[in-house]
Formats: sequence, C-alpha cells, structure tokens
Amino acid sequence: MSSPIEVSEVTEVTPEVVAAFERLIPQLSRSNPVPDEGALGVMARSEASTLLVARDPDRDGEIVGSLTLVLFRIPTGLRAWIEDVVVDDAVRGRGVGQALNQSALERARAAGATTVDLTSRPSREAANRLYLRLGFVERETNLYRFEL
Repeated sequence: MSSPIEVSEVTEVTPEVVAAFERLIPQLSRSNPVPDEGALGVMARSEASTLLVARDPDRDGEIVGSLTLVLFRIPTGLRAWIEDVVVDDAVRGRGVGQALNQSALERARAAGATTVDLTSRPSREAANRLYLRLGFVERETNLYRFEL
C-alpha cells in the first residue's frame, strides 16, 4: 500500500527544489523556460503566490509535483487562482494532483477566498476529470489573452 503524498510550501529554494523544477516544468510546457533559482526564490518569497510541492514518501520524499496558488485582492474581494499544476509522469494516478489541489483549496479558504479558479487545456483529460471530481465547475466564459 502506498504512503500518503505529503504537500508542503516552498519557503527556501534548495538545489533539490531547482532540480525538481528542471524535471517537472518540461512535462507541463515545452514552450516556457524552466525557472532558475532566482525566479523560484522570487515566487517563494512572494506574498501573492504560494509555491507548493508534493513529496512521495515511497520514493524517499522525492518532489513529484508542484502547484502555485495565487491570492490577490481586487475591489470585489480576495481572488484565488491555481496555476501551473504538474505531476511527474512517473507517479500519475497516485493522488499527487488531488493532494496538491486539496492543499491549495484549504489554504485559499483559510485566507478568506470564497472561490478558486483555474484553467486547464482540454487535452489534459486526466487533470480535467480530477478538477470535476474535486468539485470545480466548468464556467461559461471567454478567456482572453494579450501577448506583450
């Protein structure tokens, strides 16, 4: 039987964290650069974002996934977004994504957010099934992007 996945916040960027992101980010996006130690440090110190990692006790505590929770205040309240969820291909189906998302939802609730939004490409079928199982509801909205 597998041990439960452990989720924690990155508060200090170590070589282990840098190496984990070097392995994980290409599994999420081939078009975006891997964040270096400096960029990870900015995220870890930011008041607006919480960088979460999942560790697998059955793999000696190896970092096997990550998620970023972004909290920001706007005139209508505290908004929460989940961004850049990635689970290592080697451990998909073990509950890593669920553990990361549940931790983010708990943190958003504790901070006072009343909703949490995320986007997911339709091609990420397993991730989309997970989000629906967790209680996310697909919204009828237009998402716009302006490239700078």
